[in-house]
Amino acid sequence: MNKVFATILFLTINLLLILFTAAAQTEQPEMADSMRSNGKIYVVVVVCLIILFGLIGYVFRIDRKLSKLEKQQKD
Repeated sequence: MNKVFATILFLTINLLLILFTAAAQTEQPEMADSMRSNGKIYVVVVVCLIILFGLIGYVFRIDRKLSKLEKQQKD
């Protein structure tokens, strides 16, 4: 019974958060409009993508090193 109650509570809270987020986004922020008009939004997107790809590359590199160490430990 506790699991069912916890699941229903979790789903209700998620639904409320989604609804509040959607309601909060009805008006356009001025910063986004000014960045779009100046073309700086593309700089922000590129920087975010560089950071994302850097983190993904770092995770893959660590995974390879970890796999190599696990393989050495087996032998």
